[in-house]
Amino acid sequence: MKRFIGCDLGGTNLRAAIVEVETGAVLDQSSLPTLAREGHEAVMQRMAGLFEQVIHSAGLLKADIGGIGIGVPGVLDMDKGETIFLPNLPGTWPHVPLQATIYALTGLPTTILNDVRSIAFGEWNFGAGRGIDTLAVLAIGTGIGGGLIINGQLHLGIGGTGGELGHIVIDYNGPRCGCGNYGCLETYASGPAIAAMGMKAVSQGLTTQIAELCDNDLNRITSKLIASAADGGDEIALEIYEKAGYALGVAASSICAAIGPRRIILAGGVSKAGKLLIDPMDRTMRRRTHVMPVEQVEIVLGQLGNHAGVIGAALWAAKRLG
Repeated sequence: MKRFIGCDLGGTNLRAAIVEVETGAVLDQSSLPTLAREGHEAVMQRMAGLFEQVIHSAGLLKADIGGIGIGVPGVLDMDKGETIFLPNLPGTWPHVPLQATIYALTGLPTTILNDVRSIAFGEWNFGAGRGIDTLAVLAIGTGIGGGLIINGQLHLGIGGTGGELGHIVIDYNGPRCGCGNYGCLETYASGPAIAAMGMKAVSQGLTTQIAELCDNDLNRITSKLIASAADGGDEIALEIYEKAGYALGVAASSICAAIGPRRIILAGGVSKAGKLLIDPMDRTMRRRTHVMPVEQVEIVLGQLGNHAGVIGAALWAAKRLG
C-alpha cells in the first residue's frame, strides 16, 4: 500500500495523518497547537516534528512514506511552493517557501494545496463526491472556502486560486468582506455572520431562546448555539438560518449556471446544522436557477468529516509525486 502524509495547517491546530492512498484509510493521526504567533519559521519546525512523530507512532520508517501533502488556509503559488496570503495566521505568511522548507527539514518530497481544495479532492475520491464528474464544495466555518471538480479534474485556476466560492458576490452593495470586496457570500453565511445575526437579535431585545442559552452574554453567541435554539423551534433562530441558507442558495444558483455541477457538498463546522441550512439553500437554488437542469443537482453533507482535508492533501501529494 502506498502511504503519504496529509497535513492540515490550521490557525489553531496542526493535524497530520498517514493515509493509504489506494483506500483513503487513515492509519494514524496526531495534532499539535499551531502557536502561529511564534512566526512561520517556528510553525514549520513544529510541523516537521509532527511528521516525524506520526511516522514513529505508526511504527513506520521514512522510507515507507511516499511524500507529504499540506492543506493551507489561504492563497498559494503552487508553482513555486510558496504561501502568498494566509489571512487567519499572524503575519499572513507572504512568500514563505513552505514546500521547500518542509522538504529540507524532513527529507520527504512535499506538495501544498489550498485547504478547501484538499477537502474537495478528498470528498471526491472517497466521500460524498465519489462517482461524480462535476461538483462544488463549500466549507463553512470562520470563513467560507470552496473547491471545484470539473469534468473529473480538481480545478486549480491560476496558481491554485480557482474555486474561491465564498467570495461569490451575493449583493454588490453588501457589507465589506475580509477579502476587501463587498457583499461576498462569506459575509452572509459564515459562522461569524450567523453569530452576528444572533447578537443583533439579542441586543435588540427580541424574544428568543438565544438570549437564555447565552445568559445574555453576547460573547457566548455562536452559530452552534443559534442552531441549538433553532432545533428547539425558536422563531428568531430559524429565521437566521433561513437567511444564511438563502444566501447559500443564491451562490449555488450562480455555481449551477457557471459549471453545471451534479452535486454541491457542504463541509466545515457550520454545515453540522444540516437541514437548517440545506432546506432554504435548496429551495432558493431551485427557484433561482433557470438555465440548466437544476432538478438533477443535489445538495449533500460531506462524509469524511475532519479527515477530509488530510485525506485530500495526501491524495494530492500522491498524484503530484507519484
